[in-house]
Amino acid sequence: MELSLSPTSHRVPSTIPTLNSAKLSSTKATKSQQPLFLRFSKHFNSIGLHHHSHRCCSNAVPERPQRPSSIRACTGVGASGSDRPLAERLLDLKDACWRFLRPHTIRGTALGSFALVARALIENTNLIKWSLFFKAFCGLFALICGNGYIVGINQIYDISIDKVNKPYLPIAAGDLSVQSAWFLVIFFAAAGLSIVGLNFGPFIFSLYTLGLFLGTIYSVPPFRMKRFPVAAFLIIATVRGFLLNFGVYYATRAALGLAFEWSSPVVFITTFVTFFALVIAITKDLPDVEGDRKYQISTFATKLGVRNIAFLGSGILLVNYIVSVLAAIYMPQAFRRWLLIPAHTIFAISLIYQAWILEQANYTKDAISGFYRFIWNLFYAEYAIFPFI
Repeated sequence: MELSLSPTSHRVPSTIPTLNSAKLSSTKATKSQQPLFLRFSKHFNSIGLHHHSHRCCSNAVPERPQRPSSIRACTGVGASGSDRPLAERLLDLKDACWRFLRPHTIRGTALGSFALVARALIENTNLIKWSLFFKAFCGLFALICGNGYIVGINQIYDISIDKVNKPYLPIAAGDLSVQSAWFLVIFFAAAGLSIVGLNFGPFIFSLYTLGLFLGTIYSVPPFRMKRFPVAAFLIIATVRGFLLNFGVYYATRAALGLAFEWSSPVVFITTFVTFFALVIAITKDLPDVEGDRKYQISTFATKLGVRNIAFLGSGILLVNYIVSVLAAIYMPQAFRRWLLIPAHTIFAISLIYQAWILEQANYTKDAISGFYRFIWNLFYAEYAIFPFI
């Protein structure tokens, strides 16, 4: 997955209307009469305001009929469109930035934060103050910035492989320039570190810095730890499992004026999510086998095969659910049996069913992607019930 910026490909429809000499000379005259800003509009692509319509150029026949005297190529000139309204270009940039943040990871971060803060407040309802909500909002924004930095730096160094595995991502699709991506990740890192440093003390700042460091060495050469399967899934499990859960709960109790103290539910969710993050770490490569093999990236999926890894991830998650049910049975004083047992039984049955669907679909790329999305839905569901267990 080396950083590679290949030139934009130019594809012209296979059928090009014949132009007689009169039309050709007319076309040349028209071109020479174009306003100066239109002839130089190609230089505006570097700011990242690319329009999604340029993707249509990959088809042999344009989706909409074109004038005989015009031939459109995927250069991004028509895509950036200096003649398009500024509001429309800004909407395109906003969409590209949102996709750059990888929304499914932001949902996981936000849900985890809400759940852990809610749990700390439920345990200490007498200490709730309105002033805490602003601090909680600052903490959530800092976590989203950290999340954006980690997934963003990964996209910057994975352009070539993303063109194979995830062509819809904004840099790979040409909707966001590399320069704009660098600006965003630098902003995320600076904003997150500033917020945490000013509001949450040196210990949480050190945890936050550790998370950014691990996210950096995961993607950036010469470290690029994602090349090594064990190191890669340990980093993901540490950041999304331990650091997020422990850090948010610690920061919330500190904001309430309390010393840190483990509670049974927090031990449960930290352990559960750390193992769940291992599952995410090994199954996230399932849809990416084609590109990983092409660029010689070693993952468990390329080494052991998609089917084996799907079964391994499902097995780890099933063990997680079984242990959760047993914890509710043998520790009734710590957990609400009426919620923990039925919820995790339903989750486990749903997982088995989805694994069966994947098997029946013969592990097609669409089926694998659907299975991976379902894994994330189970992740969200665990945080949704956590405050009430």
